Parts: sequence; C-alpha cells; structure tokens
Amino acid sequence: MPLALLALTISAFAIGTTEFVIVGLIPTIAADLGVSVPSAGLLVSLYALGVAVGAPVLTALTGRVPRKALLVGLMALFTLGNLMAWQAPGYGTLVLARVLTGLTHGVFFSVASIIATNLVPREKAASAIATMFSGLTVAFVTGVPLGTFIGQRFGWNATFLVVSLFGLVALIGSLAFVPRGIEQAPPAPLRRQARVLLQPRLLLVYAMTAVGYGGSMIAFTFLAPILQDIAGFSPSMVGALLLLYGASVAVGNVWGGRLADRAGPVSALKTIFLLLATVLLVLNFTAPHPWLVVLTVLAWGAVAFGNVPGLQVYVVQQARRFAPEAVDVASGFNIAAFNLGIAGGAWAGGQVIAHLGLGHTPWVAAVVTFAGYGLTVLSGRLDRRLPQAQAACA
Repeated sequence: MPLALLALTISAFAIGTTEFVIVGLIPTIAADLGVSVPSAGLLVSLYALGVAVGAPVLTALTGRVPRKALLVGLMALFTLGNLMAWQAPGYGTLVLARVLTGLTHGVFFSVASIIATNLVPREKAASAIATMFSGLTVAFVTGVPLGTFIGQRFGWNATFLVVSLFGLVALIGSLAFVPRGIEQAPPAPLRRQARVLLQPRLLLVYAMTAVGYGGSMIAFTFLAPILQDIAGFSPSMVGALLLLYGASVAVGNVWGGRLADRAGPVSALKTIFLLLATVLLVLNFTAPHPWLVVLTVLAWGAVAFGNVPGLQVYVVQQARRFAPEAVDVASGFNIAAFNLGIAGGAWAGGQVIAHLGLGHTPWVAAVVTFAGYGLTVLSGRLDRRLPQAQAACA
C-alpha cells in the first residue's frame, strides 16, 4: 500500500470515528453538560447537516484549489475542530466544533477519492478507493467502541483529544507522502449542481436514501440510552455491545454489496429495507430483555448499513439515464442525502423521546424505514414503465 493511501485511510478512520462516536457518549455528555438526551442527540444532527451542506457547496467552491493543499487544509480544520471539542467549556462550543468538523467530512471524501485513484495504476483505482473507505468500516468496528470506552473512563472530552491525534497523524502523512500535482477535473459549478436537483427521478432516489437510511437513525442515535436505561446494561457494557454491532456492520456491508451485484440494486434495497424495518420492530419488544436485545442488536448491525452499496449504485445508474452530464454531481448529492437522513433521524428521535419516551424510538424507526421500502417499490415500478413508454413512442 502506498504510504499516501495509508494516510488517506487513517483520515477516513478518524472522520468516521468522530461522526458516530457521539452515539455511545450521549448519556455521558448529557449528564456532564446538564442538557437533555434529545439535545445531546442534536450533536449527531448538526454534524450531519455540516456534511450535507459542505459536500456540494464547498466541493464546488474549492474546485480549483490544488488537491494536496486542499487535503492538508481539510485535515488541519478537522484536527482543529476536534481540539475545540476537547476543550469545549459548554454545549454551545461543542455544537460549533461539531459543525466545523462536519463541513470537512463531505469535501474530504470527494477529494480523497480523486487522490486515491492517482496513487495507483488505472486498473487498481477501484481497489484504492475501497481501501481508503475501509477506514470508515474500521471506525465502526473499533473506533466507535474504543472512543466510547475512553469517554466513559476518562471523560467525553478525552475521546475528541484522541481523535484529533489521529487527525494530526493523517495530516503529517498527507504532507509527507501525498504527491503534488494531482490531476483534477474542472470544477462543477453550483448552477450545474442545481440542475441535478430538478430531475424528479433523482430526487426520488435521494428520498429513498434519506428516508430509508435515516429511518434507523431515529433509534440508532439513542442506542446507548436504550441499552442503559431500558435493557439495564452498565455503561462499560455499552462499549462492548457497540463493538459487536460494528463487527456485524462490517459483515452486513459486504453482504449488501454482493446482494446488489447479484439481484440488482432495487431488489436488494427492497429486501434490506424490509429486514431492517422488521428488526427495528422486534427491538421494540426485546429492548427490556438483556440477552434478547443483544441478539437483536447483532441482527440490526447486519442489515443497518447493507443498503449503502445499493443506494450508491442505483443513484449512478439513474444519473446515467437522466443526467448523464453530471453523474459525479448526482453521486455527491446522494452522500448529502445520507447525511440529511442522519440529521433528520437524530432530530426525529429526539422529538420521539421528548413527546412519547425513549422506548418508542424503535417502532417509529421501523415505520419510517418501511416508508423507504415504499419509495423503493415506487422507483422500481417507474423503471419498468420507462422502457414500455419508450417502445410505445417508437
């Protein structure tokens, strides 16, 4: 592995950890800062909103900046944001730090994908991108549970200090090993990006992503409180359960990708969304029973993120059909849709807790996820009608 690619993978690990480690720290942060659990959950929403806004807007605005310089600047900003979170004296400063780090997230993966493909021969470009994105998987499997353990043992601030150290390592690695003069495509202007949002069929895919993926976030954002307050696990056990969940996610990503390759993205997504809605509904009944909830969490991890490969493949397919001049832009907007789903799901989960109670988050998540299944069925039917309409016109 080129050392520059290793630096990108470490960056992805740090970014993935800082996004989701909040999930395991919500009870700790809420108690320490004297805010409600829903308010602590907003730290997930605000980060995701930063990603959703930063990905399309900042990518367009920084399109002419040399790739290495932009990468180094992003990792410096990311490290600074986590140091700010480490030293945050209160909730407001922590919110600002989360938004700041979220803004770097979307631009990083756009830039890092370009750099990764330039580090290896053309025939190994896909493997290089997969290697870089493996940092996200490792973050789920080890970074989030380890960060949760550190935060519970040494205080939530310490978690962000450790993440900032990983960011610093990635920054130094990028400075030292990423070559200058990385080839870059002409920047996509904001007007061209806006035209993608006028395509109804692409908007339908974005709705599938935001609703289907974001639905489970209604419960996942508050998984730690569910495990502690309803299932009765100790805070130290929550980290261990998040480790099991992360390992299950890693398996689910591979399974979801293979299912999308074999059955096609629409068929795969219908299967995964139905399974996910079912598991979330089951969680509503198993949450008070420790051993049953462990089995449910394992099943949840196996399907929770299995929809990601299918959704990304499907948006590229639809973009090639309805917006062939802006496939890259359309794919980037789907990343924004993922994060809008995260933001909306975390916010909705907080509203459910505030008005109905923590124990109601699983079944509400199941209902919203099932709505994602309905949107997928609709899109599949429209796909089948299009060839018929074209044949009739011919």
